[in-house]
Amino acid sequence: MHGYAGKVLRVDLTDSRISTEPLNQQWARDFVGGRGLATKYLYESLDPTVEALSPANVLVLASGPITGTNGPSAARYMVVTKSPLTGAITHSNSGGHWAPELKFAGYDLVIVHGRASKPVYLWVFDDEVELRDASHLWGKGTWETEDAIRSELAQPDAIIAGIGPAGEKLVRFACIINDKHRAAGRSGVGAVMGSKNLKAIAVRGTKGVSVARPREFCEAVWHVKQKMAESAGIQGLGEFGTAATIDLINAAGALPTRNHQQGQFEKSDDINGNAINDKWLVRNKACFACTIACGRITHLPGDGATKYLVNTHPRNWKMHGEGPEYENLWSLGADCGVGDMDAIIKANWMCNDLGMDPISCGSTIAAAMELYERGIIKDDELPPGGGDIPIPLRFGNGEALVRLTEAIAYREGIGDKLAEGSKRLGAMYDHPEVHMGSKGQEFPAYDPRGVVGMGVAYATCNRGACHIRAWTPAVEILGDMDPKVADGKAAWVIGSQHETTWLDATGCCLFITSGMTFDDLVPILNHAVGANYTKADLDQVGERIWNLERLFNLHAGLTRADDSLPKRLLETPFESGPSKGVVVPLEAMLNDYYNLRGWTPAGEPTAAKLADLGLAG
Repeated sequence: MHGYAGKVLRVDLTDSRISTEPLNQQWARDFVGGRGLATKYLYESLDPTVEALSPANVLVLASGPITGTNGPSAARYMVVTKSPLTGAITHSNSGGHWAPELKFAGYDLVIVHGRASKPVYLWVFDDEVELRDASHLWGKGTWETEDAIRSELAQPDAIIAGIGPAGEKLVRFACIINDKHRAAGRSGVGAVMGSKNLKAIAVRGTKGVSVARPREFCEAVWHVKQKMAESAGIQGLGEFGTAATIDLINAAGALPTRNHQQGQFEKSDDINGNAINDKWLVRNKACFACTIACGRITHLPGDGATKYLVNTHPRNWKMHGEGPEYENLWSLGADCGVGDMDAIIKANWMCNDLGMDPISCGSTIAAAMELYERGIIKDDELPPGGGDIPIPLRFGNGEALVRLTEAIAYREGIGDKLAEGSKRLGAMYDHPEVHMGSKGQEFPAYDPRGVVGMGVAYATCNRGACHIRAWTPAVEILGDMDPKVADGKAAWVIGSQHETTWLDATGCCLFITSGMTFDDLVPILNHAVGANYTKADLDQVGERIWNLERLFNLHAGLTRADDSLPKRLLETPFESGPSKGVVVPLEAMLNDYYNLRGWTPAGEPTAAKLADLGLAG
C-alpha cells in the first residue's frame, strides 16, 4: 500500500499479547488515515458506555498516509480514545518525530487494550515488538523517562511517547509527551495511558515509506513548500511562533482574562511574541519534515532561573525547555492574571515534564483563583509558601501558578481537586459557573463574546471545547465576517470542521494552511496513495469522520444539552472593551448548524445523512 505501512500493531496489556494485522484497505479509502482511521478502529472496538479509565477503554495511536514522507510538515499522529475529562470521544494530535518513526518501523496504527498488572513500556524495533518492565520509570518525568529508555535500550535514535506523574496519577487532563516537548495534549489521553499501566511506547524504524507517484508527489510538495516560504503567515510563525496571536486577540477584546471575567489583559505586552524574543528565546525548533519551525526553545536568564525554586517543591528544578506557545501564554498567563513571563515559562515546562495539558491546567487554576477571591476556597486548603504561610491563590500570583501546577500533577493537597478539571472542581464547591468550557473540557484562548462564531465551534466540537477544528478569527477578525453577529457562522464552522478533519487524517500539520490551501494538499495525498480524490471527496471524508464521532458520543450518552456554553458567555457581557455588550447567540447558531448538517433538532444524524455517508447499518 503506497503511503501506508500496511500493518496495524495490536497490544493486549492484560494478557501481554502482541499481534499484527493487515490495515483494512476499505477503511483506509473511506477514512484516509490518522484521526479518521483511528476513529473507525475505535468505534468498531469499543463500547462507548465503558468508563474511560477502566481497562475496557481502548487507546489508538495513528499516523497518516503522508506521515514520514517529505510532504509539508508530515509529522503528525492522532491519539483517539474515550476521554476521562469529557466522557466523549477525543482525538489529540502531536508532531515531533514519533509518528514518522512508527511508519519507518512498519505500522500505521498501534491499538492498546486492557491493563498491565504492573508498569510496562512497549518497545517497537521494526518487526521486533516486546513489553518491558517500567517499574523503575514510574514516578519519573517525561524528560527523564525518555533519556532512561534510550540508555537502557542502547538506542540513541529511539523516539519515545510517554507519560509523566500526571498520567500515572490519572489527572483528567494528563497528556502524552513525545520528543520531550511535543504533546498529544487535550482531553486526558495521558490518563488513559496511565490507567493501563503503560508508561511509554518507544519506537525505532529502519524501513521507508513509499509513494505511488514519486515524481508527481515531489513536484507537488516542492510547489507548496515554495508557496509556504513566500507566505507572510508562515514567516510570522517562524519569527514569533504562535505567540503573535496574543496581540491580535487582545486587540479584538476576545482574550479571556481572569477566568473569562474580562476580554483584554492589561499586561499582554509582557507576554507576547516580542517579549519572548527579546529576553527568553534561544532558538527555533522544527518537527520532522517541517519548514516552519514554530517551536521555541527558551531559557530563564538571570534572576528568573531561581525565582520559583525557593518556596516550591524541589522535584522540578528545570531551567530550560520549549515554549510557551500562544495557548499556554494565555492559559497560564492572562487567564490567571499572571503577567510574569518567568512564572509562565516555568509552569509551561513543568506541564511538559509532568505530562499535563497546559490549557486545562491553567484554566482550572484560574477557576480556583476565582473561587478563592470570592471566599469559597479558604486559606487552610492552600499549599504553604515562605514561613509556612499559605500562598494566596489570587489572580496574578506567579508563585501560586507554579506551585499549583506541580501540586496538580502529584495530586497533593488541593491539587487533588484541581486534577479533576474545572467542571468537577466547580461542582465540588457548589459553584459550577466557574467552569469555562464545553462538554467538560476547558476553553482555549478565544472568548466567544469577542468572536461569536467560536461559540458554535466550541459547543459542537466532538471532543469538547477546541479551537483547531474551526478557528473563526480567520474570518471574524482577519476576514470580512462581523465577529459580533451569528449570520453565516454555522455554515462556515461546518465547512472548516470538515476540512480540518480530513487534514488530520493525512498526517500533516494544520499550520501549513497558513501558507497554502486545502486544495493544494489534494494532489499531494493523491500522489502519495495512488488515488484520485477531489476536494469535494475529501470534504465528504471529513464529514464522514465527524458524523462517526457524533455517533460515538450519542452512544456514550451525550445529547444536545452537551452542545452548550456557560451562562457567563450567554448572559453576561463584558462591561468595557471592543466586545462590550455582546453575548453569544448560541441557540440560533446551533439550530442553523443542525439543519445544515442534516441532523434532527435533537442533534442526531438522520438515516438519510448516514446512508449518504456510508455509515448506515
